[in-house]
Amino acid sequence: MNKYSKNFGVMILIFISILSVVAIMNMTTPPPQEVIIYTYADMVNDLRSGNVRRVEFVRESEVGDSARAQIILHSDDRVHEINIPSAQAFMQLAHQYLDAGQFDFESMPVPRPNWLIQLLPTLLFLGLTAIMLIIIMRHMQAAGGGGGRMMSFGKSKARVTDNKDKITFEEVAGLEEEKTELMEIVDFLKSPRKYMDIGARIPRGVLLVGPPGTGKTYLAKAVAGEADVPFYSISGSDFVEMFVGVGASRVRDLFEQAKRSSASIVFIDEIDAVGRRRGAGLGGGHDEREQTLNQLLVEMDGFGTNSGVIVMAATNRPDILDPALLRPGRFDRRVSVEPPDVKGREAVLEVHARKKKLAPDVDLKKVAQSTPGFTPAFLESLLNEAAILAARANKKAIDNESMRAAYIKVSFGTEKKSRVTSKKNLRIVAYHEAGHAILMQMLSEIDSPNIVSIIPTGRAAGYAASLPNEDRETTLRTKTYLEQLITMSLGGRAAEAIIFKEITVGAVSDIESATSTARDMVVKFGMSDVIGPIQFGNDNNEVFLGRDFAHTRNYGEQAASMIDNEIKRIVEDAYNEALRILTQHLDVMHSVAELLLKKEKITGEEMRACFPYGALDSQNPTDDDFEPAF
Repeated sequence: MNKYSKNFGVMILIFISILSVVAIMNMTTPPPQEVIIYTYADMVNDLRSGNVRRVEFVRESEVGDSARAQIILHSDDRVHEINIPSAQAFMQLAHQYLDAGQFDFESMPVPRPNWLIQLLPTLLFLGLTAIMLIIIMRHMQAAGGGGGRMMSFGKSKARVTDNKDKITFEEVAGLEEEKTELMEIVDFLKSPRKYMDIGARIPRGVLLVGPPGTGKTYLAKAVAGEADVPFYSISGSDFVEMFVGVGASRVRDLFEQAKRSSASIVFIDEIDAVGRRRGAGLGGGHDEREQTLNQLLVEMDGFGTNSGVIVMAATNRPDILDPALLRPGRFDRRVSVEPPDVKGREAVLEVHARKKKLAPDVDLKKVAQSTPGFTPAFLESLLNEAAILAARANKKAIDNESMRAAYIKVSFGTEKKSRVTSKKNLRIVAYHEAGHAILMQMLSEIDSPNIVSIIPTGRAAGYAASLPNEDRETTLRTKTYLEQLITMSLGGRAAEAIIFKEITVGAVSDIESATSTARDMVVKFGMSDVIGPIQFGNDNNEVFLGRDFAHTRNYGEQAASMIDNEIKRIVEDAYNEALRILTQHLDVMHSVAELLLKKEKITGEEMRACFPYGALDSQNPTDDDFEPAF
């Protein structure tokens, strides 16, 4: 039974006690005599005939004219009661016979109820209200993080990880280098004396940087679990409220809690919500977020001393953090947490597959090879979706068919097989995807297609997907690769122009991707022969609202015109190259499109079978050891 059930039981007990007191008081009242009700006319007749022996008269209220009377007759000892509508008229009538001494008359005082009974409803209401307020206050105190005060706005909202939720490095897969780098933090927390004796200062802060879903939070929990120390976790947005000073107060309270249980770890997730560069907004330097950041800077390495407290934080936008937060003495270490390689993906899949039933045809090594770029979160979602699809189909285990369907759902969206599409539109989509697939196969730097579909999936009318036979380093992409990537993106538009002599809006996302890649080649990567290795603009300055208004380009109008012309040239050259390749393989495009109209979804092998014998011997070679799982 929880505390709220106990409070409710106390309320019921008090209520029953009050009712019991009222019942006892009513039981002590003497039982009334037998009363006979008769009419006003009967009373007048009895007065005139002299049959009345005694009259007890009582007004019902101090100000009203209504009254009651109890009459005892000579002929009957029973009490006769009557309601009198007008006390004044009754008294005039009674005095006519009273003066003759025919009966005894007694005027009773106006009855007043027991004062306790009168106050009982008010007392009951106040008591129940007080009990409800006490319950609400205790609930707010529990939700506010302790402190014993109702308005605990300034208290930290940090959650302390329980021993039941402890995670160790054994449960973290695919992050071997990151775990090695963090082991010295764990060693310091376990035995800090050996570091202090030699004069070493352990890093006060560790910043985990990486794309979403790479396991930054999970890795921080593993550090705390491995060191077996308290782990205080809080989100950056939990510090900021509408009340000025609340965030700074919560920072102080968080570090006070952590120091009381030193050694400990304070983990701030999404620290960019509170740690953004100061002086970048329109409100000046006195807004709530900046006060919170200032307090955080002081707590980490200011006048305060927080020995034994290590601050870990996670973000996917380190470029917008305040420089004072990243200097040595605060976040000394920056650990980059990137998507795992093929071995790491296999290890992650094995961890998430421990509690799942897999069919013999599921090879996790092939699945890892077929999912380059997938983060641990995506891999967990892939296995979970496969389990859901298998259970929906009443299967006893996850088979490769379920894995393939889950891969499509996670990567592209849910297939909408029930959507009705006209034959004309299906034909346009078939040639559009055929154009993409042929260019993917013919361009040497682009990965060969693995699945080509004209089934509406997500927001797309179809798709052509490739599965790389190796992990491609994003930092080492060549100029040729980017040019061919733009050419492949424009393959659908080129196929529409060749076959239908008309174009549709279906290539809007392809054109957007091609233009963005071409712009990056010119202004970021310095891959333009006309402009040269020069970078234009700075994306970091576009993050803040205040800097958007005050931002000025670091290049002139002439350079801007050259940039636009160069982007236009790159995209047009790529489009012309797509037209040339597809025109040379027009028969293949017809064959692939007809096959798609017939089967709706084809594999890469079925698509390549449409090429003449020997036409692909020197095009886009693949690794013989690579066998895709999907």
